[in-house]
Amino acid sequence: MLEKLNIDKIRLLENNRQYIATMRPVFNRRALFSDTTSEYLQPAEPDSFDRVTVRFRTAKNNVELVLLVRRGEKYVMNKTESDKHFDYYETTFQLEDTKETYYFEVQSGRLKGYYDTRGLVHEVNEYYSFVILPGYKTPDWAKGAVMYQIYVDRFCNGDRSNDVETNEYCYINAPVHRVEDWNRYPASMDVREFYGGDLQGVLDKMDYLQDLGVEAIYFNPLFVSPSNHKYDIQDYDYIDPHFGKIVDDSGDLLPEWQRENRFATKYINRVTNKANLEASNELFIKVVEEAHRRGMRVIMDGVFNHCGSFNKWMDRERIYENVPGYEKGAYVSADSPYRSYFDFKNQGWPYNASYDGWWGHDTLPKLNYEGSEELFEYVLRIAKKWVSPPFNADGWRLDVAADLGHSQAFNHHFWQEFRKAVKEANPEAIILAEHYGNTRDWLQGNEWDTVMNYDAFMEPVTWFLTGMEKHSDDFRRDMLGNADCFWGAMRHHSASFAMPGWQVAMNELSNHDHSRFLTRTNGRVGRTDSLGPQAAEQGVNKAVFREAVVMQMTWMGAPTIYYGDEAGLCGFTDPDSRRTYPWGHEDHEMIDFHKNIIRLRKENDELRTGSLKYVDADYNFLAYGRFHRRGQCLILVNNNDHEIEKQIFVWELGTPKHGVMRALLWTDANGFSNGQEFQVVGGRIRVTLPATCAVILKYYEE
Repeated sequence: MLEKLNIDKIRLLENNRQYIATMRPVFNRRALFSDTTSEYLQPAEPDSFDRVTVRFRTAKNNVELVLLVRRGEKYVMNKTESDKHFDYYETTFQLEDTKETYYFEVQSGRLKGYYDTRGLVHEVNEYYSFVILPGYKTPDWAKGAVMYQIYVDRFCNGDRSNDVETNEYCYINAPVHRVEDWNRYPASMDVREFYGGDLQGVLDKMDYLQDLGVEAIYFNPLFVSPSNHKYDIQDYDYIDPHFGKIVDDSGDLLPEWQRENRFATKYINRVTNKANLEASNELFIKVVEEAHRRGMRVIMDGVFNHCGSFNKWMDRERIYENVPGYEKGAYVSADSPYRSYFDFKNQGWPYNASYDGWWGHDTLPKLNYEGSEELFEYVLRIAKKWVSPPFNADGWRLDVAADLGHSQAFNHHFWQEFRKAVKEANPEAIILAEHYGNTRDWLQGNEWDTVMNYDAFMEPVTWFLTGMEKHSDDFRRDMLGNADCFWGAMRHHSASFAMPGWQVAMNELSNHDHSRFLTRTNGRVGRTDSLGPQAAEQGVNKAVFREAVVMQMTWMGAPTIYYGDEAGLCGFTDPDSRRTYPWGHEDHEMIDFHKNIIRLRKENDELRTGSLKYVDADYNFLAYGRFHRRGQCLILVNNNDHEIEKQIFVWELGTPKHGVMRALLWTDANGFSNGQEFQVVGGRIRVTLPATCAVILKYYEE
């Protein structure tokens, strides 16, 4: 027995010696990193058949083998660079002319794991592989650009002579109304209410937009239309003179007893007279020129799924029927050149109302692309026209883009042709679409550039910070502060983007279709018709809103401010979210906050184009980094109603393990400031965060 114990002891000692001689430090999963930004994929936007170099980061001397896995084959990556804390592995391969996907396999001793867009995982899932789409390029000016959405009727009235007048015409069976009180809440039936905002008002406020730091203006629709929202376009070739310029204002208002718009002679003259239309187009040219002079771009809203019953192609309202220079509309005559633009169910001309309406609305005739090559070509001409001289707009936002035709196969075909037309006319124009749900099928590099980022920004941020649904229609306590749900949603939905599309995704907190974010902070479920508009302003939490803005301005993509959010504007969902900009009643502290954080975003390039990395999470707490070799920022969000203390690893963002993290911006319930410093000791900082606090920290060497 004694002899056996001695033998076992000798064997154990030998095994321990061999293990100690060959073992590496404990596997450091926090050090692992790769993405498809320019530091880890070169070139970052390759063409077909380019050779690309892919990089992967590990802790120094911590792994034995890194493999890149593509097309079922494994390729050994070579260690090509090391610094004090990290090793960098590379491999190079040649692309073909099709999508390329890959992930990494990492081996350290007996441990093996896989690394994809989720980070280190135990099982492979192709959905989360890194993606390269040869030839997929998005405009550099739009990558991380600060955008500003303007709903024109509610922004600024610079020219009262072009205001829609009460009883000028009828819209949806009732007369339109000119609102005299700029500060009045929107009516429940708001589409026929006009406050008078126009393009001259935008020109008058260019100094304000430039001082705020805006880099691109996104206009809700500007084309001739009878509604204030103008998503029922009447004439795609011209800017609405009510937004533009009226040089001939002859004609009469509708008598109070009259409901037929063919007798609305003032309106007919305003919107069909070529002198008014051309003058309005000239004013738009001036707006774009002035924006460009100030370093700002201009994005137009394209509503190509449907038009309006007022549209000159349909002419349900018989506005164009007797105006010289216009063809008969498809409603008016079976011989109309536009008859094929719509799907009519019977042959009941003249005045055939049997056309297909979008979601059954006869005020929104569905455009019939599959049945009309002429319509197809006309819209492509419109697409090119507005991004070409003399107009020179910088791109399109596409309304309900995935619903354009009668089949998804056709829709993909149309948007491929649309992209070719736009990019041929203006290679630097952006194409971004309104879309809910998975974006992957549409963002393959040959259709849209990107989307309004609901799934991978607006919704996760809203649920985490407020527990509210984006219309203020629901409150879920289980989602409030739920960091696991936040990161799960962000990882899942962001994986549907290739990097060129993610970097230009429109990251909004509010817009014209949803409640204002500041209103969501009060946790009130309801709408203006059930709670009243005043309730949208009650119990709001500006500190939570500032947390959201910090996240918006430090996340991957293009932060997009909905006009007035920066001035403290509130509102339940449409129509209450379409309140007028509060000139003379602005929240100047909030405006200053936006100016500061936009300036910081511009001054610290890592916040615009750097990598994004999860760092830490807890209930009501998030920590993530934006970083590249030249700069490293750590963003901390404490959404609790109490103070917390955290110890945070910062070295994994590429900072040295000793130095200082300085607050570029610090916001809490007391306002915002900067300058606080935290010592980096052993690659960590210890920080105490007050309630409802968000911080942007940047590393500096001592």
